[in-house]
Amino acid sequence: MAAALSPVHHVVIFPHMAQGHTIPLLDISKALSNRGLKVTIITTPSNAPFISSRTNKHPNITLSIIPFPKVPDLPQGCENTADLPSMALFTTFIEATKKMKQPFEDVLRNMIDDGCPPICVISDFFLGWTLESCHLFDIPRIVSHGMGVFAMVICKSPSLHVPSVKDLSLLDPIDFSELKFPFTLNKGDIPVVLLNGDNVRLVMELAEADVNSWGVIVNSFEEIEGEYVGALESNYFNEAKSYCVGPLLLYDQLDQELDASYIKWLDKYVESNESGSVIYVSFGTQTHLSNDQMDEIAFGLEMAGHPFIWVVRSKTWAPPDGWTKRVKEEGLVVYDWVEQRSILAHPSIGGFLSHCGWNSVLESLANGVPLLTWPMLDISEQALNAKLVTMGFGAGLVVPQRDVGGEKITTIDRGVICERVKELMGGAKGRKVKERAQELGQLAWHAVEKGGSRKKLDELIERLTNKNM
Repeated sequence: MAAALSPVHHVVIFPHMAQGHTIPLLDISKALSNRGLKVTIITTPSNAPFISSRTNKHPNITLSIIPFPKVPDLPQGCENTADLPSMALFTTFIEATKKMKQPFEDVLRNMIDDGCPPICVISDFFLGWTLESCHLFDIPRIVSHGMGVFAMVICKSPSLHVPSVKDLSLLDPIDFSELKFPFTLNKGDIPVVLLNGDNVRLVMELAEADVNSWGVIVNSFEEIEGEYVGALESNYFNEAKSYCVGPLLLYDQLDQELDASYIKWLDKYVESNESGSVIYVSFGTQTHLSNDQMDEIAFGLEMAGHPFIWVVRSKTWAPPDGWTKRVKEEGLVVYDWVEQRSILAHPSIGGFLSHCGWNSVLESLANGVPLLTWPMLDISEQALNAKLVTMGFGAGLVVPQRDVGGEKITTIDRGVICERVKELMGGAKGRKVKERAQELGQLAWHAVEKGGSRKKLDELIERLTNKNM
């Protein structure tokens, strides 16, 4: 273990106000704190309680709270993307954060005046304006994307901007001749925001700040994505380096077991020698499914006949008549926030029906749990993650989402859901991907304990502290 550093070494971390982007940066905050660095997390009043609840056992971590701007187009009190009534307001939300620039610079100025200047600012990709603030005070800015290396490389590829791509159908392959990977990517796998020309100004602003950052911190590990690191770094200026230091969740060891009703419900399957028999179902905080689709999922899970725990975030859906009574012995529906990591780490869990957000992918694989991939958001890299998991890593199966013409199926039928769940949890293909997921889980732990991620974290800290000696 690296020697503890003096608390005079101070890191500022500024997460994007979305749970999927915040949680990994809280993990890196704790990893840095455990190495003896002082960490200040910048956040807003509504987001502070959640962050505080996950960092309050670390005395070297403090919060600096600045106001979230009031914007007419956003609901009153909306300070997190999870509170957006529609993802159509996402760009409005990102634009609103720019008004936090002056308060953020006031925080940095006060730190410097108090004799505790930061050795770096780690800020989210969507807070691109923080680069100018960092330059103002000659502080290195390290960018965090919340994505894996492969997805970042694809999203930055010049192949997406070849004129002929616009005329391709969603099922047509895109030629990434400058990259090598063992599967084909179709136009439908690419985030639409990179193809349709919407919000060009904002996208270019964020990209410009990104490539001019001092470095990139990545929640992944070289043991599975190392072959793409060189391609990623080639997109950055000033010889910026990428630091694969994940899976970040593995740095965060809880001091005590979680005492939650859903964990106790899962315990009964271990006690009855049914480890690995439960499928976990969750589609993230930003997915909005129709009530018809929710019904199909409910019936599909019932038909599959495997125990399940399903986290439901819909505010309008009610279970079909009689369904709750029929599944009450083998199904648990949770409507509140859950500690997903604790669920995936539970020995009763044998599969994860997921939207394939990168955090969910890592949390699943780190615990040796295979995925049933069902990407949801066209604006995100979820479809890229799903391809990587299933065809790259061989650690998951697919819920088919497009018809023969390439159009997205509006509502996935219960029969399809049933068949896919049964295959993952009890079929030959399911057994194969589970073995692979368990192999990747072992690689993940090794990376953090003494492998590539441990070494990259040491290297990052050494570079930053020596730069500021």
